Formats: sequence, structure tokens, C-alpha cells
Amino acid sequence: MKSTKLLLLLFSLTLTFSLLPSAAPADANPTDAASLNALKSSLFGRWNTSSPNACRWQGVVCNPQGRVIELHLPGVGFVGPIPNNVLGNLSSLNFLSLRYNALTGSIPSDFASLSELRYLYLQHNRLSGGIPAVLFSLPNLFRLDLAGNRFSGAIPLGFNNLTNLATLYLESNQLTGVIPDLKLSNLKQFNVSHNLLTGDIPSQFCGMPSTVFEGNSLSPCASTVPSPSPGGSSDVEGGGNKKKSKLSAGAIIGIVIACVVALIAILLLIFFCCCRRNKKTEQQTGTRSVDAVSAGAVAGAAGGKQSDVEMAGERAGERNGESSTAAAVAAVKSGGGKSGSGIDKTLVFFGNGPRVFDLDDLLRASAEVLGKGNYGTTYKAALDNGVAVAVKRLKEVTVTEKEFKEKLEEIGKLEHENLVGLRAYHCSANEKLLVYDYFPMGSLSALLHGNRGGGRTPLNWETRSAIALGAARGITYIHSQNSKASHGNIKSSNILLSNSYEARVSDCGLAQLANPSTTPNRVAGYRAPEITDARKVSQKADVYSFGVFLLELLTGKAPTHTLLNEEGVDLPRWVQSVVREEWASEVFDMELLRYQNVEEDMVKLLQLAIDCTVQYPDSRPSMSEVTSRIEEICQSSLSSGQDPLADITSDPEITPSKLS
Repeated sequence: MKSTKLLLLLFSLTLTFSLLPSAAPADANPTDAASLNALKSSLFGRWNTSSPNACRWQGVVCNPQGRVIELHLPGVGFVGPIPNNVLGNLSSLNFLSLRYNALTGSIPSDFASLSELRYLYLQHNRLSGGIPAVLFSLPNLFRLDLAGNRFSGAIPLGFNNLTNLATLYLESNQLTGVIPDLKLSNLKQFNVSHNLLTGDIPSQFCGMPSTVFEGNSLSPCASTVPSPSPGGSSDVEGGGNKKKSKLSAGAIIGIVIACVVALIAILLLIFFCCCRRNKKTEQQTGTRSVDAVSAGAVAGAAGGKQSDVEMAGERAGERNGESSTAAAVAAVKSGGGKSGSGIDKTLVFFGNGPRVFDLDDLLRASAEVLGKGNYGTTYKAALDNGVAVAVKRLKEVTVTEKEFKEKLEEIGKLEHENLVGLRAYHCSANEKLLVYDYFPMGSLSALLHGNRGGGRTPLNWETRSAIALGAARGITYIHSQNSKASHGNIKSSNILLSNSYEARVSDCGLAQLANPSTTPNRVAGYRAPEITDARKVSQKADVYSFGVFLLELLTGKAPTHTLLNEEGVDLPRWVQSVVREEWASEVFDMELLRYQNVEEDMVKLLQLAIDCTVQYPDSRPSMSEVTSRIEEICQSSLSSGQDPLADITSDPEITPSKLS
């Protein structure tokens, strides 16, 4: 079977991990070791426990004192009930994963001793009975997944005791009754689909997707319950009963009069605003501040079409999006440039090609905001001559004007088929503008994560491997300039695509010019562990970021959303834990598993990604080595003579159970 082949290929990765340099774990605490031995004796399964030190057993993670703090044992063939008075002795345990086994019975009462437990994954077993009250005595529980079992009875109100709970998955069980009133302020992920629930959906869950409730006999979300009236009366919910208040005739007449007055006031306000806007437009054309626009018209106008789409703000009206670049450039011209001066004084071009536009052309261009990213806001400017360019307005530039121009001269000289070309720039005391080629296909991030619903055309292996190769070649070219040359901000949203899906690396060198305007955790998923200053990124740190990008390409998981990953860990660590456990069906994006005869090449690229993301910089390959290895992988795919589009299986839905 396909999963068997994947497991054999992943075996070499498991051996690789055993050879990586790491500190030797301490000997297991005697009490913890005894508990693990008791667990092994009770459940058997395919658990590798050959080492005399229990801290070296498969899936066991110990702290320096030898206490077991994590236990990762998914899909190891455990059968039967979870033994009592065993796991409860692991008092330092904060992570427990026993998912995808064949465990029966209920959760033993000694779990009450696991006061440090934060992550509990028991999904897809055969656990039965009511949801045990012992779970409600775990004060630090953060994520709980009981999906795909045989739990029955009502959903207990005891969940309200778990004040730190952020994830609660109860789908695909046999739960009955109503969804209780859960007052969990930190709850972000919730699913009770495919149970036997009845009644109304509580109001606190009204903002969640309907899919988390499907497969039950639930009434539509209780959004039809009236809000409190102006007189202070409201429908009261309690025990399923609702009291309706009555309004007097005088109160009704007063409400109608108030509404009419309010409507007239709104119409007058709109009229005066329109008059004022028209007058201001006639007197001060093109002088609106770009800051009024940058928060709007972001994701909707361009559909996620440029490198900064992941930081897009709320959508604004079409009129706000029009001429936004013109407004930005007008502000530049009035604030720092010299009105009426030639293009050599306002817009500095690179290369020897024809100057097909100048600052005045940008002023006249129709434009839309593409996105607000790490280092500023990006606009698409459609010029009168039909040319479209991307204009980035930098914020928080941290270098002097001289250093800024010198750095841009270096970037402007970079010419490679896999780089987004910097065509021109403007530099004044108050404004810094960069002009790039525009790519209507947008970024790989938008294409990879933007639409996972029906009607999506999957990214096949051939396309993904070609994108990886193109991006690697572009970064290798950057590194070839000198030993200190680096990109500094490699991520999937900075990999733009041509109309033929060829990779173009963008935003080269901006990390050395400006402070990120976003919170650090939005880019931390790609950042090498040794980086403390985002403006000082080495070539080896670029390799780490590229390795995370490869993992994203292979798994379909976004590193910037790692807190939403199933086990709440960063992407490289998640992949390594899955590979160690040989849980092959969970490594690769399901869209890639639709294609046959490419498993070996997929695993080779996975191995390369893991090599790039090792903790020690000196152990990572150079980008030239990375490019050579990807070229070999792509050549192997071509020599096989397989057409990936012809290898789509007839099965419309591939699930882990079908791959095991």
C-alpha cells in the first residue's frame, strides 16, 4: 500500500534524527520509569522501548531532571483500556498524545494527578461512556481532543472549570442533549459535529462556522432572540423559557418618532459630507494622505495578489481604493520631493532600459492597495500606458539616507529570472518608495492557503517542486554576491508567481533597512532560532527560513499559524515528531497524496527541508547545495516520465484511515 512505501522511505529520516547532535537525556526518574514500564506491559503495541533509559524510548520527552514531560504515542497499535494508577504517576506530564489507537473504556481516575497537563489528544480511539469528570480537575488544560470516540450522554457543564481551555473537539461521538452554556473566555476552537445533539446553538457560538455543528438536530443559531429594548425589557432565557415584554402605545409612538428624526439627521449629515468632499477635491486634488487608505481596500481589492497579503486590513469601498498610490506619491512630492523637478531628482531608476513612466505618471495612475506587510504598505499602480507596477511605501526606516541609497544600489543591481526586480526608488526626508514589477498571480502563500474548499485546483507535485527550485535559485544568486549577502525575510508570501507558476523571490534586503511594523510572532515561524535582531540575518539563517518554506510547501501548513496546528508546536518540530513516530499519512499535504509514483521524491525534499532546519547553523547546507539537491529531485521526477495530473486517484476523498 502507499502508506507502507511512505513508511519505508521515512525510515531513513528517523535514522537521520538519531544521528543529529543533541544533549544526552538524563536517566528517567525511577517513579516515571516504573510507570512507563507498567504502561508498556498493559498495552503492548508497536512501541519501541529497546533502550535501558526510558527517556530514550519512542515518543518520550524528559526534562533535565529525568521527569517525563511529554508522551507522544499516536498510532502505535495500543489496544484495550488505559490502565489505572499508571499515567497518573507522571506528575510532571504536560503533553499526552494517544490518538489513533484502539483504546477502550473510559479515562482513568488517576488522571486527576496530572495537574501540569496542558495538551491531551485522545481522538480516534474507542473510548466510551460519559465524558469523565476527572477531566474537569485539570486546571491547566489548554487543548482537549476527544473526537472520533464513542462517548455518550450529555456534554457536562464541568467544562467551565477549565478556564484556560482554548480547543475543545468532541465531534463524531454519540453525545446527546443540548449544548450547555459554556463560559470559556479563551475558547477559540470548538467542534461538536456528528453527534446526537438537539436544541438551540448557544449565542456564544453563533460566530463559528456551521460545519462545527453539522450532523446534529440543532436549531439555527439563536440570533433571532431579541436584544434588550430601549426601555430595559428583554427576553429572558432560563430553563428554555422566554418571557416577552409588552410596550405601551405611547412608547411605540415615541420610538417611531425617534427613528424618523434619526433618519433625517443621517441624510443631512451625508448631504453635508458630500458637499464638503466635492469642494475639497476641487481645491486640493491628489493631496489626501495615504494613511487614510492603507487600512482599507486590502484583501478584497487584489484578492491576495502580492507579497504582503497576509497582513491585509479590513476591506474599504472602491472609491477609497482608487488613486491611492497617486495620493501617496502626491504626499511624497509635497512633503519631500521638489515639485516640477525631473525624474532624476524624484525617481531613481535601475538598469539601462527605457523610462516608461515618471512620478507624474504615478500621480495620474489608478491604483489599489494590495497589502500592509512587515515593512510597509504595497500598492498596485495601473499607468495610462497599460503598464502595472507595485509600489511599496516603507515605514520605520532605521538607516541613514546615505546607507539607504547605497543598499538600494546593491539591490537594484540584482538581476535574476527568479527575483522580483527593483525598478526604481524615491528617497526623501519623509518618504521612501520602492517600485517593483507587478505579478497578478500573487504569492504562493495566497495560492497555497487561500482557498481549501470545493472547486480548488490542487497544486500538484510538479508545480510545487518547480516553485521550490526557482526560489532556491533566486536565493542562491543573492548569496553568491558576497559572503554576507542575505535575503533576510524568506517566507511563502514573499514568493510571487508568474502566469506560468514560476517562482519570483521578492522583498530582498528590506530586513536590513527597516524595523518590522508587525508583531514578531507573525514572522517567528520562519525565523532561525539563533536570530535575535531581525536586521542581522546570516546566510545560514536564510537556509533555515527556506527549510521552513519547504516544509510549508510539503505539508500545506502555514508556519505563521503554528499555534493553531493540532499539537501547538512550530512546523519543524511538528514534522520531526511525526517522522519519528512514522505517522506517514500526517506528514504531507493531502493534495500531494493524490498523486502516485512521486513518494520517493517527496521524501527526499522532506529530508532536505529537515536538514535546513536543524538547530545548529553550521550543520545546515549552503543554498548552493540546497539548489543542487532540488535539481536532482526535479530531474528524477522528469526522468520517471510520469504526468502528475494523470495520476490522480479515483477516490474523491483520501483520509488517513484509507492510507494506513
